[in-house]
Amino acid sequence: MNIGFFDSGIGGISVLYQALKLLPQENYIYYADTLHVPYGEKSKDEVQKLVFQATDFIAGQNVKALVIACNSATSAAVKDLRNKYHLPILGIEPAVKPAIKKSLEKGRRVLVLATNLTLKEEKYTSLVTQLDNGGIVDGLALPGLVEFAEKFQFDEKVISPYFIEQFAPFDLNQYETIVLGCTHFPFYKDILEKLLPKHIDIIDGGIGTAKNLKRILEELQRTNEGTGKIVYYQSGIKVEDPVKLAQYADLLTRLSKIYP
Repeated sequence: MNIGFFDSGIGGISVLYQALKLLPQENYIYYADTLHVPYGEKSKDEVQKLVFQATDFIAGQNVKALVIACNSATSAAVKDLRNKYHLPILGIEPAVKPAIKKSLEKGRRVLVLATNLTLKEEKYTSLVTQLDNGGIVDGLALPGLVEFAEKFQFDEKVISPYFIEQFAPFDLNQYETIVLGCTHFPFYKDILEKLLPKHIDIIDGGIGTAKNLKRILEELQRTNEGTGKIVYYQSGIKVEDPVKLAQYADLLTRLSKIYP
């Protein structure tokens, strides 16, 4: 059987990479809804409709678990998905809890980088309200970074000016932790590390989601059934173009250098 991964575009590959490290002997399906990317600027209703359409397809591909490797999709739809489908469904959310703990210890703030939909959705605001008693969490929407990623634009000379412009209103010396609250953003962790003050820690939820996936499959005694094969789909169409497959392979290679 397969493990399904879903995202609006390429972002979820950053979570798939972490799963491959922990569960290399599984077979994977990666579904990118490229016809409708990005999700972060759409309404909740739009995203829910798209996620259910994609999940209907993925559920028919002999999957034993599904990872919604998209913060916007998780915020908008994961609860309803779990009510409909009878298989383990994992979502992803910004790693606010460990960020707050670390930042409080240092007496500094947390900056969550995400999409507009994630930052305004009830799931995120409830999480922050519950955890952020000191009012130390700020949010910054970076929709342009999703667009860069979907164009496979990773040139530091292009990306760095974008970050510098977006961070201009913030005194970064006040922050201890930056949370990558969109699965597209880990592709740029290496560039961020060069721009940010050295004391800032950059974290994301991908590793935690992969660990949770491994734990669930072990509890169900359904691990190690495959060979690490990945089949890619784009909005329901199997990807067989060698150029596109090479692009996906390059993304995994990039991540291996950022998250060795």
